[in-house]
Amino acid sequence: MVLGASPTASAQPDALTFSVAPGVRLNVRSGPGTGYSIVRVLPENVKVSIYCQTPGTTVSGYYGTSNIWDNVGNGEFVSDTYVNTGSDGYVTSRCA
Repeated sequence: MVLGASPTASAQPDALTFSVAPGVRLNVRSGPGTGYSIVRVLPENVKVSIYCQTPGTTVSGYYGTSNIWDNVGNGEFVSDTYVNTGSDGYVTSRCA
C-alpha cells in the first residue's frame, strides 16, 4: 500500500468524449433501452463523455442501427446510434 493512499478510495474511470449527431436533441435514459424513463434531454451540438457501454434495446439512429448504449453519467444512458464514436462496435469497456 502506498503511504497516504486510502484503501477505500476508488478512482473515477476515464471517459472518452464524443460529439452527438448534428441537429439532434438526445434523450438521456435511466437505463440502456427505450423502455427506461427519460431523465433529461441533451441540447443540440453537445459532446458526451462515455464511461462504459452495454447492450440494450436496438435503435435505428443517425449513425445506423445498434443495440449499444453509452453510459454518460451515473444511471444515465444514450443510444450509441446518436454518438459519433467512429465505430459500429464497442469503443470502451463494457459496463459492470
